Order: sequence, then structure tokens, then C-alpha cells
Amino acid sequence: MYKNIATQTLRKPLLNAMKISADVLRLDKIHRDISGNKWFKLKYHLEEAMRLGKKGIVTFGGAYSNHLVATAVAAHEHRLLSTGIIRGEQTSPENESIKHMRAAGMQIVYVTREEYHHKDEIAARYLAEHTDFYYVPEGGRSAEGVKGAEEILSRAGNDNYTHIICPVGTGATLAGLINASAPHQQVIGISALKVANQNDNELAGFLHSNTLKNNWSINYGYHFGGYAKRTNELIEFMNALYLEEKIPTDFVYTGKMFFAVYDLVARNYFKPGSKLLIIHTGGLQGNKSLPEGTLVF
Repeated sequence: MYKNIATQTLRKPLLNAMKISADVLRLDKIHRDISGNKWFKLKYHLEEAMRLGKKGIVTFGGAYSNHLVATAVAAHEHRLLSTGIIRGEQTSPENESIKHMRAAGMQIVYVTREEYHHKDEIAARYLAEHTDFYYVPEGGRSAEGVKGAEEILSRAGNDNYTHIICPVGTGATLAGLINASAPHQQVIGISALKVANQNDNELAGFLHSNTLKNNWSINYGYHFGGYAKRTNELIEFMNALYLEEKIPTDFVYTGKMFFAVYDLVARNYFKPGSKLLIIHTGGLQGNKSLPEGTLVF
């Protein structure tokens, strides 16, 4: 599963001008569908489900969830059933991501956005009726998900990087990176979500509960309007990045992260001599919602 991972050095003149080096850990190359950090976050969940003799996996996500697509395909490859509980009403026709989930054998259950706030109750009811299913929290956000994400940095080859940067949704990947980081490294998460309180929120609470180090921060300034929101500026940046580096990104997570990195470099956020490791967490499903021709890749 890990054989396709590569580290790619960015060539942008801005980096040289600022005396900064930046490598991208291309986790997006792992698997077409179980892409990037999704495999790491699912790894120990899958092992535990099979150890317990479960027949299926149930989990949560949005209508364009990379996590749900990855879970559906991973479960199918491990000969497990899967159920995805989707936030929001069913649309007609269903989008390409949900079609992908169904094609991999996932049963889709829609709940209202209000009901979705009570995921633990929904999961408890489902498991009471389906005792042969194993529960994976949304985004793999659990001890097992964090444990899997802790293995990501071992694929980078060395610990000479001064900064490790990744996009953030549920926080499981960021927590794993923090736990695996060296004392001299700063770990920066670029939030894909717009939050009301940057100092006291669910994401920060999860990180404080699942990490022991203080060498991390979250930047909330590059959400482009909120989760799964986008602007023309972001789309233009993603296209330019692909033409320059042949790195495809998505507008939900990775496009915002790369934009943030370049903008922070331009703003002298990083000291000269800094060595950045940018984690490409994969997952391009969300791009399928864009009008044809929006992206050049």
C-alpha cells in the first residue's frame, strides 16, 4: 500500500528568494480511492474490526466525504460490509462521491443536519441493531486513527524538517503528526473549517486530549468562507500549482493548505533556512462537484 509514496521538492522561485526549502510528501499517490491520510487513519480500525470478527463498518461523513469513499473501498477490499451515515438530505441525482460509495457496496443512510449533531446517539442505535458492525468515528477521529497517522512521518525519510504542515478537518492526522514529530519541529495545521472561537473549539479540544506536546498550532485564516467553500482565487491558485508542479489538489483541504503555505512564505512567516514538509493528504473527490472544465487536471 505504501510503495507509491514519494517526496517532491517544490521549485517555486519565491521559496528560493526567501531561502526556504519545501518538500511535499505525496500521500495522494498511495491509492486511487483510499487516498493519502485516509489509509493511515483506517488501518487500525480495519485490523480491529477483523480481529473482533465483525462483518461490517459504520461511519459518518458529508455528501462529498473522502473518508466515506475511502471507507467504502477499503471495506470492500477487506470483504467487509459498510454503511455511511450522511449529513443532510438526499439529493437527486446523487453526486459522484455518493455514487462511488454505492459502487463499492456502501449502504447510504441520510440524516438531517440537526440529527447529525448527535452522532454518538445515532451510532449507538445503529450498533444495537447491527451487533456485527464496527464503528469508525467521522474522519477516523479516534485513538486508532491517531495511531495510524503517527506512522506518516516515517515515510518522509528524515527528520531534518523544521516545519510540518497539513490540512485539518477532524484533527486525527494532525494529532498523529504532532505525536510523531521531533522536539525541534513545529507542526502547523491549516484549518479547512471556519470556527467561531479559535482558542476554544472542538478541534483544539481533541488535540489537547490526544497529544502531549506543545509544538503545534492551527491557522484558521485560510478557510475561504468555510468548509467546502471556495473562491475564484483559490481555483486559480490550484490550477497554477498544477501547471507548475503537476500536483493535483482539492478545494476542500489540500488546495487551501498549499495556498496558505505560499502566502505565509510571502509574508515572512518562516525564517530563512526553514525546511518545510508539506503533507499532501490526498482525496480529490470533492472536485467532482465542480463544473466541468473548472480545473485543468
